[in-house]
Amino acid sequence: MSAIDKLPPLREVIAAHNLAAKKSLGQNFLLDLNLTAKIARAAGAQEGGVFYEVGPGPGGLTRALLAEGADKVIAVERDARCLPALEEVAQAWPGKLDVISADALSLDEMAILPPGARIAANLPYNIGTALLIKWLTVESWPPLWASLTLMFQKEVAQRIVAQPSTEHYGRLSVLAQWRCTAKILFDVNPQAFVPPPSVTSSIVRLEPRSEPLAPASLTDLEKVTAAAFGQRRKMLRQSLKPLGGAALAEKAGIDPTTRPEDLAVAQFAALARALARQA
Repeated sequence: MSAIDKLPPLREVIAAHNLAAKKSLGQNFLLDLNLTAKIARAAGAQEGGVFYEVGPGPGGLTRALLAEGADKVIAVERDARCLPALEEVAQAWPGKLDVISADALSLDEMAILPPGARIAANLPYNIGTALLIKWLTVESWPPLWASLTLMFQKEVAQRIVAQPSTEHYGRLSVLAQWRCTAKILFDVNPQAFVPPPSVTSSIVRLEPRSEPLAPASLTDLEKVTAAAFGQRRKMLRQSLKPLGGAALAEKAGIDPTTRPEDLAVAQFAALARALARQA
């Protein structure tokens, strides 16, 4: 990347700023420049526009997004040790990088992002799922963001895209696929990181549907999925007992002896609508 933006290689940046990855922050720095460029292209950086990045660390993906053509990157970094390295990137790309020192989980993105911004990030492992849920549960839909291109542990990625009657299908699958289309683009070998994590990672692309897959209240959908998957091996008549059990399932046109893991996303939406009617 030094040939592109005149900045030192990432290993030199990490050494110069003493940026040993912190396990407590879920950090694993991605140093493979071919991969950072591949992720940036998968996110659509070559099309220009504004990108929002969480946890840029020493700036590997940040530099790739800018080099591939992003008009602007807004990066949120909680680790103050990384800020000087990111400032060097900002100086190399004048006016194209804004760095915010904050915790992304509590940040109000509505206040800093323009409509149509795309989110691209090698998410810290310890907050990846929480951030995704935050972005999927915004009140207004379609959302502010135009797409999500995110790195997760492979197991989390599989949960996001899982289909009914498979081992990874659960609450996250239903929520993600109710509001978005989702697919795994490619896996990332642990050796691409410093330090190498103990698991394989995957890049997932999510694009918001103009309307959810089936009508339902988000609050009611969360209630029925929480109850159903809280006892995923039991029939709906048992797992949904706190919400009405067999009667609720029947109101939704679903056999009460069905197990939650075998329901399609649209059927969970039907349960949510039935729950709203009985309130």
